[in-house]
Amino acid sequence: MVKPRLLMIVSPKWKGLGDARLDNAEVVVEGRDAYDPGGIDYVMSFTPPPGKLASLTSLKAAFCLGAGVDGFLSDPDYPRQVPLVRFVDPTLSREMAQFVLMHVLIQHRRQRFFDAAQRAGEWRQETLPRRTEDTRVGFLGLGEIGRFTAPKLIELGFPVSSWTAHRKSLPGLKSFAGDEELNAFLGQTDILVCLLSLTRRTAGILNTDAFAALPPGAFVINAARGAHLIEADLVAALEAGHLAGAVLDVFQAEPLPAASPLWHHPNVTITPHIAAVSQPGVVLRFVRDGIAAFERGEKPVNIVDVDAAY
Repeated sequence: MVKPRLLMIVSPKWKGLGDARLDNAEVVVEGRDAYDPGGIDYVMSFTPPPGKLASLTSLKAAFCLGAGVDGFLSDPDYPRQVPLVRFVDPTLSREMAQFVLMHVLIQHRRQRFFDAAQRAGEWRQETLPRRTEDTRVGFLGLGEIGRFTAPKLIELGFPVSSWTAHRKSLPGLKSFAGDEELNAFLGQTDILVCLLSLTRRTAGILNTDAFAALPPGAFVINAARGAHLIEADLVAALEAGHLAGAVLDVFQAEPLPAASPLWHHPNVTITPHIAAVSQPGVVLRFVRDGIAAFERGEKPVNIVDVDAAY
């Protein structure tokens, strides 16, 4: 029986994937192996080159190595008839939740203040500026990760809200929906967490207007995509004193250029896109199981609505 052919288009970051073998597919690696584009049945990547998938004329499905599929759908020539499957891993969702929870609590508990006091050798018994019940956490986007994280914060006593395209229902959550409710959502958010999918509609949503709509002293956490944030607008809002600070795991250009003012801003915490990291073995099982489903004539879970981009 002839196995289907899987084309891997992966960066050096994905160590180990290039040497992988699957029991139900022949693996071909872009840049290493010669292949006939018309003989490729499946592809796996995070950000394939524009036009690449359109050249694979026999493609049955594409597998994205992350939950966000903007690396595929930013290609204007993406063959929209080809099913796109996004990678969703409960472990990754938990790790992202840990990242968000950690930084919400660091900000709420003023840990950076106490870190500075320790470095200065000062015993500063400062109280928290706000009670937990008065520290409002708002989620831009409430997908897999947001639905996992929000209940944890609600359990801890934080008022939690979300803004999404369509209204959500979650115990203890205040839901805002649609463009007409965005400013109302922002106006009652003290710690803003961006977990949105990146689409044409959400690109640049963290901008001067959004920051102005937040209450003075608000804090921003972006763990979604770098293109959601206009970095110059963030710096301006920080310098003006309107925002208290930000935690950024994603950036417009990665790695973050050495000349970026974000590196040395005293109120910005930077992590290098590591809020959660996919494990190669788990990714390979996801692709193997997805191929098996398609070969049986079934549809695997997590097929993307190409129009909605998630």
